[in-house]
Amino acid sequence: MKIFTKTDIGLVRSENQDNVWGEMLSESACAAVLCDGMGGESQGGLASRIAVDMISSRIKDNFSEMMNRNSVRNLLITAVVAANSMVWDTARQKVHEVMGTTCVAAIVFGGTAYIVNVGDSRAYQLFTQGDDECIRQVTKDHSHVQELVERGEITEEQARTHPKRNKITRAIGAESVVTPDYFELPMNSGDMLLLCSDGLSAYGDDLDILDICFDSENENCCDDLVKYANGNGGNDNVSVAFIVNN
Repeated sequence: MKIFTKTDIGLVRSENQDNVWGEMLSESACAAVLCDGMGGESQGGLASRIAVDMISSRIKDNFSEMMNRNSVRNLLITAVVAANSMVWDTARQKVHEVMGTTCVAAIVFGGTAYIVNVGDSRAYQLFTQGDDECIRQVTKDHSHVQELVERGEITEEQARTHPKRNKITRAIGAESVVTPDYFELPMNSGDMLLLCSDGLSAYGDDLDILDICFDSENENCCDDLVKYANGNGGNDNVSVAFIVNN
């Protein structure tokens, strides 16, 4: 198993408010956390840094390959809840401004990926089925446009250019309590897991992302995805974490 990460300011923003962490936990287990902050001035960057630091620390301090699936689920969810409390308290006690962050985090071991998300940072599974290379969005965006799509008011294509596409409906630190979504999926040999901020997903095409992940050398994939996002305008910070189960 291998893991790679990268974050980039993009071509337009004056500050990178994304933060990403990825690490091998053992020879056969790894984890990643990716957060995209929001808030005035530098507060979004502070929110995402707090969340990444809190969740990654919880994972490193508590993960064991002896854990069962419920224990891993509880570790991820309680880590997100702790991060939410920290961002919420910091915003009110020290910063006195509203701030928050999206989050997508994963632990992969034992042939399974365990994933949590809040907001519109995404997880994708990439795999082969027969002779076909496939990509599947695992997480569901907590966003205004996703709600419109689910109600049938706009199409997926219209959502990509909707003026409120950046309005999210759930974030770490936005409320005193947060409920992350949770997913489990099999990770067979050769499967890949991609975590990304909307700096990639909102300005790229899933099939292009699929091609890059399969065509690039594993160690170059994050660089190539960032180059692709910047080639499409670089309108936002872009962050990626790429896990290969080889």
